[in-house]
Amino acid sequence: MTDLQTASPLRGEFRNPRNMFSGAEGSIHSDATASRLGFKGGTVPGSIHMDQFVPQLLDIYGERWFETGGLSLYFTQATVDNEAVRVEVTPDAERARLVMFNEADALICEGTAGGNGLDAGSELARRMDAQAPAAPGTLRILGDIAVGDENHGLSVQVAAEALARSRETITEDLPAYRDLGILPPSHVVRLAHMTRSAAMAKLKPAVGLFGALEVQQLAGPLKAGIDYMARTKILKLTESPKTENVWYEVVIQGKDGGPDLGRVLYCLRFMKASSPLWAN
Repeated sequence: MTDLQTASPLRGEFRNPRNMFSGAEGSIHSDATASRLGFKGGTVPGSIHMDQFVPQLLDIYGERWFETGGLSLYFTQATVDNEAVRVEVTPDAERARLVMFNEADALICEGTAGGNGLDAGSELARRMDAQAPAAPGTLRILGDIAVGDENHGLSVQVAAEALARSRETITEDLPAYRDLGILPPSHVVRLAHMTRSAAMAKLKPAVGLFGALEVQQLAGPLKAGIDYMARTKILKLTESPKTENVWYEVVIQGKDGGPDLGRVLYCLRFMKASSPLWAN
């Protein structure tokens, strides 16, 4: 493990994440839809980029990172299929700093990571606290969604076969995924994202994308092929000139309840230009 007092930044090699959702018509991952909204092509899901940081985080925190580790990323620029990106992780006693760049040295995302449970000073926690809530009556896409809305008792599972298929294209295929069935961060997001239809049941039609993601293992590791139970809660609603944004959490428990095992915090951005509610 890395000595946090003397550590230099840990730099990864360039990798080429794949957009395996390009066939999802009407989504931001489709070339046609993304191009219409001003992107250079169908976007790689931000959750895929999370996996590229894991080798460096294991160097810092060891295998216990899968049990109580966290990873919090704010996305500044979308990437397209096969676009080369590299990561840089700077260890620190309190929390590691994370950045990702493409070959043009443009910043793709930035964030924090830790190894000791929930972090009130994580990248997303700080950004969510700093954003002003949307003024009453200004949201159209998210107008029927309210802070405090909750769902409970949602069954979720990532099948072992699904993890095996994903390992064919994952940027960092680690022994823990192959031998122990541990879910990489992208698949913890996938597990939590199975609740989206419930959490976003009142959403009006619009194209969305991940603006920020945080994965936190609380009593992990979370694994493939195991039935879990999830609950969701809307935490904040914000907006920008181009987007309406919802911040919400998904907390994972065992199928029969018990202690919280993991948590995913989302910032979903919905493009105003994609919604007829914003047509002027």
